[in-house]
Amino acid sequence: MLGFRDFNCARVILSGIELMHMIRKGQMINDGFAATPAVQFYSLIM
Repeated sequence: MLGFRDFNCARVILSGIELMHMIRKGQMINDGFAATPAVQFYSLIM
């Protein structure tokens, strides 16, 4: 394994992994409406 090369790369990758874990666990609920994981993910980019 080559590693992350620098701190900023590691920070971005690990925060993305943690975000996906939060979505999978259902911890990201918008206004009390529990959407599917795909809808939650796509709502982040809009």
